[in-house]
Amino acid sequence: MTGLLHSAALQLRVAKRLAPRRGATLPERLGRLDDRLVFVVGSPRSGTTFLAGAIGSTPGFVDLGEVAPVKASVPELVTLEPEEAARRLRRMLAIARRVGLVGSVRAIEQTPEVAHLVDVVALAYPQAKIVHIVRDGRDVVCSLLEKQWLGPARTETDDAGIPFGSYARFWVEPERRREFEEASEARRAAWAWRRYVGAVRAATTPVHELRYEHLAERPEEVATSLAAFLDAPAEPLATALRGAHASSIGRYRRDLDDRQLEDVEAEAGALLRELGYIAA
Repeated sequence: MTGLLHSAALQLRVAKRLAPRRGATLPERLGRLDDRLVFVVGSPRSGTTFLAGAIGSTPGFVDLGEVAPVKASVPELVTLEPEEAARRLRRMLAIARRVGLVGSVRAIEQTPEVAHLVDVVALAYPQAKIVHIVRDGRDVVCSLLEKQWLGPARTETDDAGIPFGSYARFWVEPERRREFEEASEARRAAWAWRRYVGAVRAATTPVHELRYEHLAERPEEVATSLAAFLDAPAEPLATALRGAHASSIGRYRRDLDDRQLEDVEAEAGALLRELGYIAA
């Protein structure tokens, strides 16, 4: 019962955020659910929130934000058989859309942890489109250090009730859990980036991958490609993407000291080189 009450409380947060939106027609609120969802995945602090919001601002789409019941359930979902995980994911998102009065409009789900469920998403929603936004892992580390999500033990929790702290999450390799908890915060942040990005790239389901850096510097070009992938109007999407800021690109050069950079490259250097962020 405690689990059901917690899930209900999280769904109420979804309703509180989505139901008041203005301008939605009655079918868009109460019509048949559109299964052509868009899932924006990527490492935390990679631009998932901005990108999902930009897509959600275009006609015919709505941004669900990070759906708290989904986020809270991912650690369990990754342990289930894919078919069962897909069934539960569909049920949670159907409830979230109904309580949020999201009917015949294409919803965007932007929970970063869904990066670990890409193949499950494809089972749950064969018509879904999955967009993977990738950002330089060194800049992601800067942002994670600022947020202190992986810092020393704290009492704060996120919107899904998941506590901050240096403990090993579900995405840490079981044999390295103690190593993770004893590592520097910069290395833990790089670890998170590597595991989230690596999970998407290891999935068998095709995704549309784009770079945060390209989005910020060439929004029209990114919008054209992304709009074609989503079957969305290009110009409204380009207008929304122009709101991205390039000022944070390369912030690691001023924000990380030599020791932190060494820790980041020790943990995630291979993937940084594979993606071209570090010269091979």
